[in-house]
Amino acid sequence: MNNLENAKSRTLTIEKELNAPLALVWEAWSQPEHIAKWWGPKGMEITVEAHDFKVGGQWRYSMQMPDGNTFITEGTYLAIDTHERIVTTADFKPMTENVELHILFEAQGDKTLFTFHCVHETEEYCAQQEKMGFYNGWGSVFNNLKTFVETPS
Repeated sequence: MNNLENAKSRTLTIEKELNAPLALVWEAWSQPEHIAKWWGPKGMEITVEAHDFKVGGQWRYSMQMPDGNTFITEGTYLAIDTHERIVTTADFKPMTENVELHILFEAQGDKTLFTFHCVHETEEYCAQQEKMGFYNGWGSVFNNLKTFVETPS
């Protein structure tokens, strides 16, 4: 699934301009202590259980849901090009499984253009995920990211 050109009809994309330098946005994605502060819905506590940020490395994040269940997200890094892109497999159990994420970063002066592609196995699965609220869910997560990188600490 590693080629985006052949996957356009199976891909959902979100693009945001972040008012933060590329190095900071990259750190937000590559450092577990930062990921725990923005990954997931607003107000949810994220536990970074694994974060081996290298090609072939595994990542696993969990969050406690209001109903007491634990929501697990996990994957394996397939490609990492510093300050340019991250490609990873991803499972968001039990809602979304066996997708590939392509996260692209582009410096634009002191801002960063951030592009997130979620590649699904089939067009049907992609359409189903869109109907389930892909843009709302990830949109809220990336609003958290935007707040995180644009707010001075």
